[in-house]
Amino acid sequence: MMLGIALFIFGLVLLLKGADFLIEGSQSIAERFNISDLVIGLTIVSFGTSLPELIVSVFASLNGSTDLLIGNIFGSNISNILLIAGSAAIVSKITIGHGTVWKEIPFSLLAALVVAILANDILIDGTSVSQLSKSDGLILLSFFAIFLYYVYGITKNTAKNQEKTKPKYSPYTSIAYILAGIICLFLGGQWVVAGALTIADYFQISESIVGLTILAIGTSLPELTTSVVAALKKNADIAVGNVVGSNIFNLFLVLGVSALINPVHFVAERNLDILMVIIASVLFFLAANTGKEKMTLERHEGVFFLLIYFGYLAFLIINSGAI
Repeated sequence: MMLGIALFIFGLVLLLKGADFLIEGSQSIAERFNISDLVIGLTIVSFGTSLPELIVSVFASLNGSTDLLIGNIFGSNISNILLIAGSAAIVSKITIGHGTVWKEIPFSLLAALVVAILANDILIDGTSVSQLSKSDGLILLSFFAIFLYYVYGITKNTAKNQEKTKPKYSPYTSIAYILAGIICLFLGGQWVVAGALTIADYFQISESIVGLTILAIGTSLPELTTSVVAALKKNADIAVGNVVGSNIFNLFLVLGVSALINPVHFVAERNLDILMVIIASVLFFLAANTGKEKMTLERHEGVFFLLIYFGYLAFLIINSGAI
């Protein structure tokens, strides 16, 4: 029990420092190559903070732990929007770009819909088993390639219109910051999850609940710390780009790679979780288009997101019979 608590605390410290290193290095790279913060948030930061989900999901796929894998990915995407975007909005009101509202957020919603269609073979094709096969994994990775091409297009457009600024660090220092940040995030995420699992085992919490709650939150802590730190630094593009980019990475890249390793079996009960991912994405889109200030995620909307998230967690725990 004491070891679990120690791992959890040390992991949190590493996550906080890793988030700071990653943002500092990423912003410097963006300034040097005249790349927008949004593109950095959608790519380098999103990939770096999605590494825990990728590592956990790959090992879960190799071990055939489908419930843990699905729970980790869906739970992480739900927490990315409701917990992370909500927390970042409470820290500081977030202004969301027009392209993010009308392109990136809908693309993340498309990712959830595509996974829902591919995973429900029983409902759609009338087969005896629902699963994400290796061919489905290739489809998901193809969508991810389309997303990368879209980001490349953003890079070209913003490079023409963005004024050059002097980079804060040299190229080697910037890369060192990014690598140090990713390593800290990776180790911190692993330690936090290991500590949380030890604590969960001590209190005898079921594996399915661990996947959707403790593991999902644990592997999403890099996104949480990165987005909150970015919000504190008034860098809305990295805060929002990290959330949206991580969701797309998780569904198209992480789930696609996992399906290529081993078919991912999908039970009907998981439709509730994918439905929650869709609802969270729709709420994110609506929140950005309503209120006194459009294209803005305000503090009261952040509070609303957190209330929904913790209500959903309470429902999962009560419904599982854990309490």
